[in-house]
Amino acid sequence: MAEEESHYGKHGEPRKYDPTFKGPIHNRGCTDIVCCILFIVAILGYFAVGILAWSQGDPRKVIYPTDSRGQFCGQAGTPLAKKTKLFYFNIMKCANPMVLLEFQCPTTQLCVEKCPKQFMTLLKAHAVSKDWDYYKDFCKEGATKAKPVQEILKEGLCPAMLLPSKSFTRRCFPALSRKGQDVLVGNQSQFDDGSGLRPAKDLLDGVKNASVVIEARQVAMKIFEDYTQSWYWILIALVLAMVISLIFIVLMRFLAGIMVWVMIVLVILVIGYGIFHCYMEYAHLKDEPGANITLQELGLQMDVSIYLHIRQTWLAFMIILAILEVIIILLLIFLRKRILIAIALIKEASRAIGHMMSSLFYPLVTFLLLAIVIAYWAVTAVFLSTSNEPVYKVFNETECEFGRQTCNPENFSISDMKTKCPDSECLFAFYGGETVYHKYLIGLQFYNVFLFFWCANFVTALGQMTLAGAFASYYWAFVKPDDMPTCPIFSSLGRALRYHTGSLAFGSLILSIIQVIRVLLEYLDHKLKGAQNKCTKFLLCCLKCCFWCLEKFVKFINRNAYIMVAIYGKNFCTSARDAFFLLMRNILRVTVLDKVTDFLLFLGKLLIVGLVGVFAFFFFSGRVKAFEDTAPTLNYYWVPILTVVVGSYLIAHGFFSVYAMCVDTLFLCFLEDLERNDGSAERPYLMPDNLLKVLKKKNKTESE
Repeated sequence: MAEEESHYGKHGEPRKYDPTFKGPIHNRGCTDIVCCILFIVAILGYFAVGILAWSQGDPRKVIYPTDSRGQFCGQAGTPLAKKTKLFYFNIMKCANPMVLLEFQCPTTQLCVEKCPKQFMTLLKAHAVSKDWDYYKDFCKEGATKAKPVQEILKEGLCPAMLLPSKSFTRRCFPALSRKGQDVLVGNQSQFDDGSGLRPAKDLLDGVKNASVVIEARQVAMKIFEDYTQSWYWILIALVLAMVISLIFIVLMRFLAGIMVWVMIVLVILVIGYGIFHCYMEYAHLKDEPGANITLQELGLQMDVSIYLHIRQTWLAFMIILAILEVIIILLLIFLRKRILIAIALIKEASRAIGHMMSSLFYPLVTFLLLAIVIAYWAVTAVFLSTSNEPVYKVFNETECEFGRQTCNPENFSISDMKTKCPDSECLFAFYGGETVYHKYLIGLQFYNVFLFFWCANFVTALGQMTLAGAFASYYWAFVKPDDMPTCPIFSSLGRALRYHTGSLAFGSLILSIIQVIRVLLEYLDHKLKGAQNKCTKFLLCCLKCCFWCLEKFVKFINRNAYIMVAIYGKNFCTSARDAFFLLMRNILRVTVLDKVTDFLLFLGKLLIVGLVGVFAFFFFSGRVKAFEDTAPTLNYYWVPILTVVVGSYLIAHGFFSVYAMCVDTLFLCFLEDLERNDGSAERPYLMPDNLLKVLKKKNKTESE
């Protein structure tokens, strides 16, 4: 322990010189083995949950609509194979508020081959044999012409009427339309429900949500058509975004300093203009009546514009901006050297990526692994949510003591429930169950969500450690690139998986716990939105804010801990501690570098998205005559434009995430270099020459 402490330094002290250190340590051992075993067991358990869900679940419950008996409409190999549509006996009952609570319309639902295309009432159809042959397709078994109409309706064998309907998501909804202010169904403003004529607008409440979805479907079809017409142009624009991103990263080696200083000058000029404008307003109001009143005399006013007519307001603005200007100039004077260090590191990051161009495409590996994690989570969630058994409940129109209670449809017609509530029906309500598996189903869903966060964070952490190890090998190479590994990305990835799976699992576990807590807080906040308890709302808001800050802090610690693990091969806690104290000893440099890098990467993203977005706008909108014949004909020209803008941002973010990781790694290596070495022949600095010039340091020869 004493040897290790002297080798690495105490918590707040710089590291001491180690003559054997030549960059990322190759002779290393496995770290955080307990957490590695725990992660492997959790993954095996995750596979077990998936297998259990796949054996118990039935995605047909999501794919196929379910009738009142819990049968799937259109299921192959069953008597309902040809009956692919779900028909509602009385769609107007779907306007019941209970539908929103129970997700089930309290009316008989039947699987049919096709939706009704004409108006018809049971009373009229029963009298004509031809009409009855058509009408009985929408009735239950047992409905015969021999039975009187009253008995058929009493037993709930047939609907009282048929309405012209259209199929949407395999469900029959009335074919509603508008003519001016009138609502039409089947081109008629009224319909006969068997007891008389009723206006078509009475159907609106029952199919309101469905009509919105139908309109959305039409929009979706037009959007799909636009994609089929413009997909290759979208791909060209995204390739253009990738090329511009590469060019920007290369140019950062030469233009980083110019962009930073231009930004600083622009900020100073903008604030200076603000001071000048405030002074002009202050002088202009000199002779205005009532402008010399003080803010204290004016008091609190709801109309904020009143304050702009008071001289004291502009004087306060001018003083605040002047103080801000002075602070920026003083910071610029005293932090000039640190800004130069940040610029030099950013330039060096561009050189490092130039030696490892494959690193720019590593985010594709991370994206692929994340896609697998998301797909596994989504499929498992679907199978878990569909692994319940059908539950039937009593639905009734009048008051009934058995309302919403569980029932058995096979013997419901002869049960006491039916006897005491003659107008009630036993309908399929939802999927549930009373077995041990169903009781712990919510726990399995929670486990699925938790492992999703853990695996997703693990994949992200693996990418960070892989890139950190590769870029660290570049920094510590005495002769670049000769002393670098042949394939730094692959060698770093191999080290991370072979020795540090436990450390990756440990860091991602901590972050996952915080994220799951945040999800639970959001769920509680959603559930308590209707509550009027201000104390509870305030407490939830504080907790959400605290855990948001904690998540950001843990991400920052994890990122730097992975860099230290990649370099020294120590466990997660030791690496996190060393990284934290190293950064705290150089807090000003950390702050300046972080802000300068954030600005440059933000500027890069803005430039790439702006250039590609403007090009896409003028091309797809047809504003430029040169592109009128080339541009595709579209329903909504904003569809490809929005796709190009979002895609360009994701591409730029992918490239710049590698760049940001490179800057962070080189920065930590730079701080380590300063603490380990002194520029002598025995302990030369390994930092590039431009950093040595900024620090006014040099490596001495043996004679010196």
